Formats: sequence, structure tokens, C-alpha cells
Amino acid sequence: MTDQLTAPAAAPAALPAPPAPDRASARAFTDAHLVPAAEEMDRRGAVPEDLLTLIGEAGLWAPFLPPALGGSGTSMVTLGEIHEEIGRGCSSTRSLLTVHTMVCWALHRWGTPEQLRRWAPGLAAGRLLGAFCLSEPGAGSDTAALATTAAPADGGGWLLNGTKTWITGGQRADLYLVFAQGPSGTIALLVPRRARGVRVTPIEGMLGTRAAMLAEITFSDVRLDSRALLGPSGFASGMVLTGTLDLGRYSVAAGSVGIIQACLDACAAHTARRTVGGSPLRDLPLIQAKLTDMVTDVRAARLLLAEAGRLKDAGDAATIMATWIAKYFASTAAARHASEAVQIHGALGCAPGSPVARCYRDAKVMEIIEGSNEIQRMTIAAEAHRRWTP
Repeated sequence: MTDQLTAPAAAPAALPAPPAPDRASARAFTDAHLVPAAEEMDRRGAVPEDLLTLIGEAGLWAPFLPPALGGSGTSMVTLGEIHEEIGRGCSSTRSLLTVHTMVCWALHRWGTPEQLRRWAPGLAAGRLLGAFCLSEPGAGSDTAALATTAAPADGGGWLLNGTKTWITGGQRADLYLVFAQGPSGTIALLVPRRARGVRVTPIEGMLGTRAAMLAEITFSDVRLDSRALLGPSGFASGMVLTGTLDLGRYSVAAGSVGIIQACLDACAAHTARRTVGGSPLRDLPLIQAKLTDMVTDVRAARLLLAEAGRLKDAGDAATIMATWIAKYFASTAAARHASEAVQIHGALGCAPGSPVARCYRDAKVMEIIEGSNEIQRMTIAAEAHRRWTP
């Protein structure tokens, strides 16, 4: 076997000091590179290669990784702020950061020294992009219903078969983190895109996040070395539920805050310019009420996100529920205010290339991915009963 995963691990090269991004630098990056290009990316259905390179040069792909692995050691609070700013400019780009973050975090948390040497520097710099492969046709992200299998191969290693769908970044990713049914439970495997038997089928025409380069990934008798296994065999299901998916949910919550802010920015500007009967639209009480709700909700959502981030930084298990709550509040608020933003803009909000129309479509996706609103309500209510039922 000759794929990247089975090749001898190269000695780690000295890594240049990466930039240490924060909210201010992410905001500047978004205004310079994402806001001007977001509509064209949405229309074309892809983030261009030069922008992917710029994201790496700005240190935005995995800044939470330690410097020894090519990151800048940013906190989870700062990561949430970065993803909010990116989401304000382009939800598709933020979606790529989300799944890449999930792969990098899982690798950092459970990777062997050899796996870290092989993959972490490239992932941190964005020379390699990661994608998270859990959802399947007919099963979604239900780990109990996974049909993809990883069987022990003759001579050692694994034989991977199955199909994953709705894979964000799947068209472009270099490394897939794939979850499959192993001999004794769910396992996680690192699968190079160029491994023999991997087939990538683009998914186009999605309602929202159209530039996130979704794909269906089929694995047909993909042979992998034993070192493809990430973490101990049989524990991946718990890892998905309590770790990696939690971080993805956190990023989606952050992106939802960004959508609300984008709607607020657009509506404040539009209502200041547009006049009705010679007076600015912003002077109408109903318009003032809508903007007041946007201002209030974006601040509330941002505070909920910050709480979840602080708990992550503290290593507090309460971050799991805090993230559920932040994601539920922020995604529902984003969908509501994106709808109001279109209403405020009138026909302009429905026109081709309208930023608030894109926010409207993207916000709907936020209510579904990384735990639908219905699942979130069930989970949050169960926590209420656990904590407060006598």
C-alpha cells in the first residue's frame, strides 16, 4: 500500500510562527476578502483556491492547535469570535472552517504521534483540508444506523465500504475523517482522498451555503493501514457525541451570530438610505422594533456563545449543554432575523445577488445542521428535567 497514511512518517520540519488571529484580524479579513466575493462564490458554488490559500496565510484554518503543531494556541472563546466574523461575511467559508476544525480537533485529541506528524502541520496551514464524514443516505447522522463498514483486512488494516453524504468540503478535502461500523462498534478512520476506491460526487444546487462544496463520498473496498484508526477501537461513538460534534455545533452557533450581525448591518444601512414620504425608513416605529430585536438577539446570542467558549477553555463538561443552548438560540434567531431582513428590503431583498437573500437561505441551513432545532429542544428539555425535577 502506498497511500499517504501508510508512508513512513517524515521528521517534523521546523514550523514558522503562524499569525495569531483574533476577532479584529478576522473582521478585517472578512471585510477585505469575503464580503466582496461572497455573492460570486454563492453563484459559482465554490470557494476559489486563492481564497483558501489566503485563509491559511491568515492562520485561520486551525488556530486553536498548539504552536508545535502549526497553530497559534488560540482559546475557544477566540475561535468562536473568529468563526462569527467569518460567518458574517460568508456562511459557506465558515462551514469549511467548521468541518476542518472538527477534523483537526479530533486529530489533536486522539491522534498518535505518528498521525500528528503526518497530518497536523499540513492541516494547520491549510495545505491539506479536512472533511467530516458521518452522515449517510437514509440515516443522517444517526450513529446507531451507520451502514458504512470497516472490516479487518487480510494481512492487517481495514477494508472500508459505504457511502457518506452531505459532506461539507467533500469536493475539495484532502483528508476524510470517516465513521464506520467496526468489529466491535463505531470506529473513526483517517482516509486520504487519493486512496484507491474513493469516489467523490459533487452535490450542487443546495438551498443555502452553496459554496461549501458539498459532496457524496463513496468508499469501495478502500484498503487502509492499521494506522488509519483514530483513537481506540470501539469508542468513536462517544467521541462523536461528546467531543467532535460539540465543537462543530459551537462553530455553527458562532456562524449564526455572524448571520444576525450581517442582517443588522444591512438593515441599518438600508433603512438609513431609503425614504418613505420624504422621511428615512428608519423613522417608522415598526422598522425600529425590528432593528431593536436584532440588536438584542445578536448580543444575547454572542453572550451565550462566549459562555460556551469559556467553559470549553476551562475544561468544564457543562460546555456541552451550553453549546446546545447557544446553537439553538442563535440559529433560530438567525432564521427569524434573516426573514425580517428580506422583509425590510422588500423587492431588493428578493433580487438576485441580494446579501440578505443569501443570509435567509443560509440561516435555514443553520436550523438543521449539527443538531436540528427539534433535537435541540428535546435535548435541552431533558436537561431541564434532569436538573430541576424534584
